[in-house]
Amino acid sequence: MNDVSAGLAGTAVRTSSLPVEPWPTRFGRTVMSYLPLVVMALLALVTWWLVENSPLSEGPGVVPPPRHEPDYTMRHFTVLRYARDGSLRTEIEGDVALHFPDTDTLEIENPRIRAVAPDGSVTRASARRALANGDGTEVQLLGGARVTQEATPTESAIDFWGEFLHVFVNTERVRSHLPVRVKQGATEVQAAGMDYDNLARVIDLKGRMRGIFVPPAREGRNDRKAPTP
Repeated sequence: MNDVSAGLAGTAVRTSSLPVEPWPTRFGRTVMSYLPLVVMALLALVTWWLVENSPLSEGPGVVPPPRHEPDYTMRHFTVLRYARDGSLRTEIEGDVALHFPDTDTLEIENPRIRAVAPDGSVTRASARRALANGDGTEVQLLGGARVTQEATPTESAIDFWGEFLHVFVNTERVRSHLPVRVKQGATEVQAAGMDYDNLARVIDLKGRMRGIFVPPAREGRNDRKAPTP
């Protein structure tokens, strides 16, 4: 035991220890080690906030319906429509026309319309206002409406008057659910409504009616009859 003690006493013993870092340095190292986690947590929080506060989508490709507003205006205009063979079918004139793209319609002030049938017969129409579809094949005449089918070598002219007349150019029909007055030659009839088919040469008068019926002269005419109840 004494020998060991002597040996230890004769030996120089060196001890060493790591330097102690200041606490700000240790705190900074700790914060830097957790910085990636903090950044990821912040990104997750921001993403959640955006999802919660973003307006809901109405679905892919959803386009709001067009508003009923005119996309162009025409003044003192003329619109012509031709058949495939190049012949004129419809001519529409007016003071002012507004085109509405949502319904593809024209609202016309003081319209004047001239329609030519395939057989060459001509029908004219006018009113204070009109509503026509895009190609002019269907026209609603409003206020002081008049439609005249011009005379032919074998037919007297026939006139329709009313506050509303609905003209179908392609099928050559004229309809109205309001009171009308019809005149052909010396025959004149007033009715609560009507449906006239020029191709079939038939007029259907509706409701109560009154009129004067005069048989047309047969010489130089076909068998078409005057309007009857």
